[in-house]
Amino acid sequence: MDRQTASATFPSAAPAVADARRFVRKVLADWGMDEVADDAVLATSELATNAIAYAGTSFEVSCRLEDGDIKVEVRDRHPTRGIDMPGVTASSGRGLPSISRLAASWGVSYDRRTKGVWFRLPRPGASGAAVPGSLAGEPAEAGPSAEPAGDGAPRRERTRERAARDGSGESARDGSGPGGQAREGRLGEGVGEVPAAGDRLLRSPTAVESMEDGVAGVRDVLGAEGAAVLLTERDGRLIMGASAGTAAEMPLGELSVAGLGPAARAGSAWVASDASDPTAAALQARSLAAAPLESQGRLTGLLVAVSSVSGRFAEADGARLGRLADEMSLSLEKARVGELERSWRGWLSFVAEASDLLAGTLDQERTMALVAQLVVPRLATWCAVYNVTESEPDRLAYVWHADENRADGLRELLEHAGAAPPMDVPGPWNGLAAAPAELRAATGGTAADQVYAFPLIARGRRIGTIVIGRPSGDRFPRSAIELAEELSRRAALAVDNARLFSAQTAMSSALQRSLLPPGIPEIPGLEVAVVYEPAGEGSEVGGDFYDVFESGRRPGGPAAASHWRFAIGDVCGTGPEAAAVTGLARHALRILAAEDMSVPGVLGRLNRLILGEGERGRLLTLLHGEIAARRGAGGVTIRLTSAGHPPPLVLATDGTVREAASPQPLLGVFDGVEFHTDTIDLRRGEVLLCVTDGVTERRSGNRLLGDGEGLENLLADCTGLSAGAVAARIQRAVRDFGPEPSNDDVALIVLRAS
Repeated sequence: MDRQTASATFPSAAPAVADARRFVRKVLADWGMDEVADDAVLATSELATNAIAYAGTSFEVSCRLEDGDIKVEVRDRHPTRGIDMPGVTASSGRGLPSISRLAASWGVSYDRRTKGVWFRLPRPGASGAAVPGSLAGEPAEAGPSAEPAGDGAPRRERTRERAARDGSGESARDGSGPGGQAREGRLGEGVGEVPAAGDRLLRSPTAVESMEDGVAGVRDVLGAEGAAVLLTERDGRLIMGASAGTAAEMPLGELSVAGLGPAARAGSAWVASDASDPTAAALQARSLAAAPLESQGRLTGLLVAVSSVSGRFAEADGARLGRLADEMSLSLEKARVGELERSWRGWLSFVAEASDLLAGTLDQERTMALVAQLVVPRLATWCAVYNVTESEPDRLAYVWHADENRADGLRELLEHAGAAPPMDVPGPWNGLAAAPAELRAATGGTAADQVYAFPLIARGRRIGTIVIGRPSGDRFPRSAIELAEELSRRAALAVDNARLFSAQTAMSSALQRSLLPPGIPEIPGLEVAVVYEPAGEGSEVGGDFYDVFESGRRPGGPAAASHWRFAIGDVCGTGPEAAAVTGLARHALRILAAEDMSVPGVLGRLNRLILGEGERGRLLTLLHGEIAARRGAGGVTIRLTSAGHPPPLVLATDGTVREAASPQPLLGVFDGVEFHTDTIDLRRGEVLLCVTDGVTERRSGNRLLGDGEGLENLLADCTGLSAGAVAARIQRAVRDFGPEPSNDDVALIVLRAS
C-alpha cells in the first residue's frame, strides 16, 4: 500500500492559518501533487480558520496519502465544542460549505480530547476521480454528516443522459405546432418561465467557441442564409451570443422570453414560415427555424436559422435544429459549469487572501480601512464601516469610494443620513433617503444607490456595521451578497481582535510604565545612560527592569545625597505574574535601601520575600550596587552583588575589559543564602556596563551575541565614548546582530566616571 504521512502543529493565532496553508502546499509539492494543491490549500485554510475562531485552541494539520486519495485533517483540542453545519447552523460559521464543494468526501471525528475535521481529494490522474461538487449559487448535492464517511464514499454527481435518436427524430419528438415536437421528458414543464443569465457564457472562451461552431454547423446542415445563438439575461431579455451569415447584421430589438411563443416555453423546436413570429420579426427574417437551449429546467437561449424567403424551412428542419440545440445545450452547460467553478474558486481565493490581510494587522482603525478597501471595487462601488462602542451610538469610522473625488461627498451624505441599522442579519438599507434633499442632490445620484448593510458580530455581540452601495442600475448579484456576508464575518473577528489587542496593549503599557523609574537622578562625577526595549508588540509586560535612585538620606532631609543605588534585574517569564514579581522587587529595593540596609542585606531580604510568595513567586536574577564618590581621587566606588545575573563588565581607558563581580545564587531558589559584595573603583573615563540576558543571548542562527567574548569585544570598541554613546552602540549592535526581531526584553545600564 502506498502510504505517506506528514503533520505539523500550529498555535491558536490568526497568522497560523497562513502557516498551515504553506505547510500543506509544501507537503503536496514534495509528493508531486501540485494539481490538487490549490483545492487542498483552500480547504485547509477554511478548517484552520474554524479551529481558531470557534475551538480557540492550537491545532494539528496532517496530510495522509493512501492509495488513490489524499486525506487532510485539521484537529483541534476542543472535543466538546461542535462545528457549524452548512444549512443548519452555518449562520455564524464558515468554511464547511466550501469544503463540501472542494472535496470528494469529508467528515468529522471525535475522541475524548480532540476533534478533527477531514476531507479527501482524489490523487491526480487516479481512475474514478470525483468531480468537484456544487458550485457557487447552487445547492450542495449532499449535506455532510457529523460521522466520518467511509473510505471511498461515492459523491453524487449530476449526469444527463442523451437520448438516442434516429435520423427521422421519431423517438425524440412528439409535439404540437409546425415542427414543434417537445423534448422527451420535458413536455409541459415550462422551461421558458425560468430564464438563466447567459452573460457568464460570454465570459467563457469555450462557450464562445462552441456557439460559433454551432451557428456555422446550422448553416451547413439547413442551408440557411443566417444562424444565431440568442442568450437569455436575468431580466428575460435576449442578447446575441454568436451569429453567422445574414444574422450577424440583424438587430434584436426588444425581444424577450416573455414574447416567445408557447412552443419555446414548452421546450420545443418550432418553424415559422413568415415574419409574424416574434423571433422572426426581431431578426427581420421572412422565415425561421428555432429551438430552445435549456439547462436544468432553465431557458438559457435559442438556436435559430433565418432566411429572407417565406416558407423556407420544413418540419424536418425544425427536428434537425432541435437535435443540434440538444448537443449545443450540453456543451454550453459544461462551459457554464467550468466558468462557475473558475469564478467560485476565484471568490474563495479572494476570501482566503482577505483573511490573511485582515489577520496581518492588529490596529483597529487600519483593520476597518482594510475591510473597506477589500470590498471596493470588487463587490461594491463604495463601502462605509461603522464602529459601535458601549457608551456611544454607531460612529462612522471609515468611508471608501471607487471614485476618490466622490469620497468626501459620500462621507457627508452618510453623516447626515439615518443611523446605521442595528440589525443582526444582512439586508437592504434605505438610510440615505433620510439625508437633506439638497445634500442628496449634490452627491450626483449616490443617494439613489442600492445599499446593503451587514452587521459585524463577534463573540455574540454587534461591534459595527458594513454598508456597501452600487448605482441604482447596477444590481447586486447574489454571489456578491453572499461573499460580502462571509467577508463581514471574518472582518468582525479581525476588528474585535484588534480592539481587544489595543485595549490589552494600553493596559500593558500603563503597567510597564509603572514598573520603570520616573527618572534618572544626576550623580556627581558619573554619567548614567539606560536603555529598555520590551520584546513583542507591547501586548505583554516584560520581565526586565532597572532602577537608579538616591540613598543615604532621609526623605525631606536637608543634607545632599551621598550615596546612590542602582539595580538591573530579569524576572523569569512575562505577563501579569512576572509583573507582580517585578513590582515587588523594584519597590522593595527602594524601601530597604531607604532603611540603610546594605546591598547583601537587601538581596537576602528580597530573596525571602520572593520565597514567601510560594507558587506565585518567580525566579529573579538581580545585579544591585551602591555608588559612593571618591573624595579627592575622582571617580566613584561601587559595591555590588550579582545574584545569578550576567556579570557586569568594566571598560578601562586603555581598552581592556574585565568582569567586575563574582557569580552568586539567583533569588527565589534557596533559603538562607548569604550574599557578599564586590568592590570596584571606577576611575575617570572608565565604564561599567550592566545588561540583562536579552543582550547576551541575542540570537543569530546558532550563535549568541555573548558567545566567546562577543560582548567584551563590543565594549572594547567603545573606548573614549560617553555613557550615552556606549549605550546607543550596544543597543544598535543587539538590533543588528540577527535578522529577526529579538524575542526577549533588552535592558542595560551604563555608568561612566567623569
